[in-house]
Amino acid sequence: MSALAPYADLNPERVLAAVEALGLYTDGRLLALNSYENRVYQVGIEDAAPVVAKFYRPGRWSDAAIAEEHAFAAELAAAELPVVAPLVLHGRSLHTTGLHRLALYPRRGGRAPQLESAEHLQWMGRLIARIHGIGARQRFAARGAIDLATFLHAPAAAVLASPLLPPTSAARYRSAIAALDTPLQQRFDAIQPQYLRLHGDCHPGNVLWTDHGPHFVDLDDARLGPAVQDLWMLANDPRALDLLLEGYAEFRDFNPAELALVEPLRTLRQVHWAGWIAQRWHDPAFPHAFAFVGEARWWEQHIADLNEAALRLQE
Repeated sequence: MSALAPYADLNPERVLAAVEALGLYTDGRLLALNSYENRVYQVGIEDAAPVVAKFYRPGRWSDAAIAEEHAFAAELAAAELPVVAPLVLHGRSLHTTGLHRLALYPRRGGRAPQLESAEHLQWMGRLIARIHGIGARQRFAARGAIDLATFLHAPAAAVLASPLLPPTSAARYRSAIAALDTPLQQRFDAIQPQYLRLHGDCHPGNVLWTDHGPHFVDLDDARLGPAVQDLWMLANDPRALDLLLEGYAEFRDFNPAELALVEPLRTLRQVHWAGWIAQRWHDPAFPHAFAFVGEARWWEQHIADLNEAALRLQE
């Protein structure tokens, strides 16, 4: 394993061996699941249901931060919320194999939620409110928060240090980021939202639906942040957000002032995504999956989008 190719040594034999070292007997079946930040595999187990093995990206989270993720998931599962928590084996949920850290999860299938369905949206709103009720009981100490340092300044620095950004676009990108800084900070200062433990990346791909309803997966981006962060990505129009909030209000009060944070959070997500790609470009999976980010025209459009966002925020 190297910093430039952190998963180069993670071949099928080593994945299966890592799972068997935890006392499970695999049947040789292995399926790579869609994940770029980490490496995730469905592993067949003899005479039992498959498990999902998640190998954490080296250097991203500390052991303490992963422990907080696992503890939050376990706390939610103990409250009978449909959140997939890691399995506890030999008294712990985080394990090591060579230079890798991994966790095993029960396999949970499902289909994408119907975001045009009023019933589905209200149902998810109720569950998110219950998640937030538990999330508000205490705070993360090691996982950080949704703030400008993490979602604007750090990713922008990664982009400016990356060869992905065309040199002819660097000045315009730097100017676009500078134009966002003050209005974003002013918006958060004006709202002063309550920060609580969140799912953090609650988009449709992290919600699976079965005949028994939805369940939430992948707390890898769990952080402290405002409640609206876990709602806006599930709403593709104002009606959908209204329905989510209608369900949410059945279990928890929502501060309507936080609706003014949807545009800032959307903008921060755009900046953070570009910085994430720039930071991970050395990983062979990224140029293959995101080849379009290597084109100058993509950066021109990204900068134009950021400038438009700055104008909306200033208005």
